[in-house]
Amino acid sequence: MNLPEYTNIKMRKTHDNEYEVLDVLRQRFVALTPEEWVRQHFINYLVTEKGYPSALLANEVELCVGEKRLRCDTVLFDRMRQPQMIIEYKAESITITEKVITQIMTYNMLLHVDYLIVSNGNTHLCMYYDTEKKSWEYLSDIPLYNQLKRNIGK
Repeated sequence: MNLPEYTNIKMRKTHDNEYEVLDVLRQRFVALTPEEWVRQHFINYLVTEKGYPSALLANEVELCVGEKRLRCDTVLFDRMRQPQMIIEYKAESITITEKVITQIMTYNMLLHVDYLIVSNGNTHLCMYYDTEKKSWEYLSDIPLYNQLKRNIGK
């Protein structure tokens, strides 16, 4: 993966000989899937390398559209509990395509955040919505938490 090594990751084996990993945000063990492996490494990267407060990050955030239920992989909230960023993870074997971008844009039709990130552990795409230009811009890197631009009054 194209992420810093996560040396303190906690895993365990279940009675069924399956592996689980500790989700540091939900504070519980979850099934160790390839996507979950990327999620836990990416969260660690945001917190340890980019300064994102873990208290403002939430995993598996449910969204409802009529009868349909969707789940954002991770959402970053501001201190007023307003969503600021959506992060979508894919397994390392999954190529980030237009379909993945469409998926995260669908979530954003409900949350209206300024930042979107998609990662498969190797490729990380970060987009920022420029309110003046009224368009999405790809950023060359994932910003530090203290560099995030916030739209007051949203």
